[in-house]
Amino acid sequence: MLHAMNTEVPDDGTLRRWGVLVVEDDSRARAFFEASVQRSPRLFWLGSAGTVQEALGWLARTATIPDVLLVDLGMPDGTGLDVIRDAVARFPGCEPLVVSVFGDEENVLASIEAGAVGYIHKDAAPEDIAQTIVEMKAGASPISPMIARRVLAKYRSLQSASMVGAGTAAGTAAPEAAFDDSERGLLSAREHEVLTLIARGFSYAEIARLKGLSVHTVQTHIKNLYGKLAVHSKSEAVFEATRLGLLPHPG
Repeated sequence: MLHAMNTEVPDDGTLRRWGVLVVEDDSRARAFFEASVQRSPRLFWLGSAGTVQEALGWLARTATIPDVLLVDLGMPDGTGLDVIRDAVARFPGCEPLVVSVFGDEENVLASIEAGAVGYIHKDAAPEDIAQTIVEMKAGASPISPMIARRVLAKYRSLQSASMVGAGTAAGTAAPEAAFDDSERGLLSAREHEVLTLIARGFSYAEIARLKGLSVHTVQTHIKNLYGKLAVHSKSEAVFEATRLGLLPHPG
């Protein structure tokens, strides 16, 4: 059953509050997410749906644009991917965050392609999911380290196969020969340091602490390198930088 929508608006007009819609068939998980959202001064609860059809119906009827879609993939009547696609098509400003028991590369990549900004495995879900949502709205792309490693391994295997095929067909040398000096100098030294730490799974706060920077400065570097790489998330940045030879392929 679709739970009632809370249409509460920002209380003083000075602090933007983000509306959250949850699509989750497990009632305990829904209650956990709702409690976390309700405690946050930066978020407000729009409602929840327990099936794909309920979620699609909500999106079709709502007069309130959801800022965040917190969505599971394994639903009783289909996949949360359909909800993600519909939400971002209707509301381009909506940012989906997947929280799922599925940790395989195919589901993660399909979610990113559908429009997900982050992907958290349920076994690694933080106690305060609201803080993760707030960080995401500030520019982060939360992804569980375990999932990030699997996706990168899958990406590396695909890239290796592609490069072997290209090398066989064109008689090319090592992959590095395909990239010129302008691409290698694309990022500043600091941007490259930040990107390297992102690839290793460090959070914005951890990068700031390691480099003696403010979190705001780290976010600025990340925004700049996103623009240079023409990407919109941390996972995309790592993929593109690896493809361009800006990050090494781990052995």
